[in-house]
Amino acid sequence: MNKTILYQMHLDAGAKMVDFGGWQMPINYGSQIEEHHAVRNDCGMFDVSHMTIIDVQGDDATAFLYRLLAGDITKININQALYSTMLNPDGGVIDDLIVYKQADHQYRIISNAATRDKDMAWLNQQAQNFKVRIQEQTDLAILALQGPRAEQRLQSLLSTDLASLKKFYALQDNALFIGRTGYTGEDGFEVVLPAKDAPALWQQLIKADVTPCGLGARDTLRLEAGLHLYGQDMDENISPINCGLAWSVRKKDHDFIGGPVIAEQRQNGAEQKLVGLVLEGRGVLRHGQIVCDDNGEIGIITSGGYSPTTEKAIAFARIPKDNMNQSLFVQIRNKQLPCGVVKPPFVRNGQSLLEE
Repeated sequence: MNKTILYQMHLDAGAKMVDFGGWQMPINYGSQIEEHHAVRNDCGMFDVSHMTIIDVQGDDATAFLYRLLAGDITKININQALYSTMLNPDGGVIDDLIVYKQADHQYRIISNAATRDKDMAWLNQQAQNFKVRIQEQTDLAILALQGPRAEQRLQSLLSTDLASLKKFYALQDNALFIGRTGYTGEDGFEVVLPAKDAPALWQQLIKADVTPCGLGARDTLRLEAGLHLYGQDMDENISPINCGLAWSVRKKDHDFIGGPVIAEQRQNGAEQKLVGLVLEGRGVLRHGQIVCDDNGEIGIITSGGYSPTTEKAIAFARIPKDNMNQSLFVQIRNKQLPCGVVKPPFVRNGQSLLEE
């Protein structure tokens, strides 16, 4: 089982550890709900050092990523980030990722932990006809600071002015690579640094009153914010057109792997869509539960759980594109429980978007 450089610090802080994609990671430090609220109202931090960091450089780096990714890598400037999917020839999602342009012909990809081996094999296979160097950076760690006071907390430790850093841009502060990105729907930063320096930064942030948060809060935060989770809301059998990620796919051309399938889907119209569900009454919505209308089964919940901010059970569900129902049912045990249909996100700027 893999462990991040902060493993012992998690234990010392009383974390409950779980297996996540082959890594021992903290699910919470006592109260997932309190950690969730810390991020929504103040500032929390996550150890996300299990994620995969891949540097791509060389004369053909831009051309390679233009072919590899469904997003348009040519649209971003130096120090800017792009969210994109990486597709197979059938248009299914191999992974979703963030890529930063660090310099001309030099990029940094941050992708999911559970897809590490698959991603590296795919990149190396597709790079054979391009002049590029692909290197996984295993000696780096990542800390994510998220919340309305994230800038204030991190700024107290730096000389670089963070206020001028726009969202989805990055800067270099000595050994720190700081992106104004995150996975919670709040303002925040993802700090990439040498692994050996991560424990010291963690301790500094603890002293700056930043709350350690586990993967449990990370999941409820991203669900409230309408953010997808690879392996649940998308996978190799689902295209971005059919899972609510059409916005991330470039329209100028379809000269990327899986592009011809995507072009056909766009021309014919998506068959499925991802909607938000809010359970009316008591119960819990979970991945894999069946979604029904008055005529029977129509779809499935891809992600679900209790929302601490709205105090309701919420979920994403994949259903037919032409379904216009404002209410559906979810099969829980032997009962069909009614749900309202909404457009994610469920929460913005720390406030519920759901009508009372």
